[in-house]
Amino acid sequence: MIQDSTSSPAQATHAFRHVALFYAGERPFVNAISAFIRDGVAAGEPVLVVVGARKIELLRHELGDLAERVLFGDMAEVGQNPGAIISAWDDFVRDRFAEGQRVRGVGEPIWAGRSDDEVEECHNHEALLNLAFADAPGFWLVCPYDVDSLDLKVIEHATCTHPFLSEGGVERPSPVYRGEDLCGHLFEGELDPPPGDAYEVAFDTDSLGAMREFVGELAHDAGIEAKRRDDLLLAVNELATNSVRHGGGSGVLRAWAEGASLVCEVCDTGRIDAPMTGRVRPPAGGLNGYGLWLVNQVCDLVQVRAGASGSVVRMRVRR
Repeated sequence: MIQDSTSSPAQATHAFRHVALFYAGERPFVNAISAFIRDGVAAGEPVLVVVGARKIELLRHELGDLAERVLFGDMAEVGQNPGAIISAWDDFVRDRFAEGQRVRGVGEPIWAGRSDDEVEECHNHEALLNLAFADAPGFWLVCPYDVDSLDLKVIEHATCTHPFLSEGGVERPSPVYRGEDLCGHLFEGELDPPPGDAYEVAFDTDSLGAMREFVGELAHDAGIEAKRRDDLLLAVNELATNSVRHGGGSGVLRAWAEGASLVCEVCDTGRIDAPMTGRVRPPAGGLNGYGLWLVNQVCDLVQVRAGASGSVVRMRVRR
């Protein structure tokens, strides 16, 4: 069972209560999360649960009629791209905070079968949650980690990105938490280099149209269905336009097939420094700030890295 907020000194001293819940197998998961949900509903707190479809089914069965008072989202849809998850939480939290409500959430972004690149971006997401909701004192978010199915390194990393840890019904502060410190280093390092046969196209203001046409043809030949081609073209266009406007007036597009995905990356001499860039929906009515946010919404995985020579944004869309 997760410790109740009414008796926790941790909740009183931390604006955002972010807890890693370590469990082993389905039954302990259901027991802990259903108790957390029941406590929230009893307190009149809205609850959003974003986990896999199988776990949603188990929780609905366990909760019975109470499940109708809970919002559920399939993490495979909401958070296939970890870069889109914070925006979903922000949409849920914002209106309810405006009404003075405390809210609860359950989010499980990492599951067995995630690729190494996806897991790395999930770690980045978990660190950024502490920055995104630092001023959200009524938000209690529990992130479950299945110790039976996940690599030990994933569990160890969770202890660094969550201020609080819960296991076997006992909650404690993490002795190695450094989530907010990690946020300043998320864009550091380099991605694996593109394969030798990757396509490479330089572009500037005058060649944006030709670049988009090239990507469309490449996506068609790669077997990307029409709607996903449109999503990819939207993402590439947003990034290339940003490169022209803010990244020195030009950039380079690289593209290649990788397994079941088509991968595209846009590089330019600009530098993306703000770690929350593209993570939260821009204010309604604004004309700027939608580029990377839209990319996160329509792609299956987005990776951002920045160095002395500029920035690269890599996108994946599955066939």
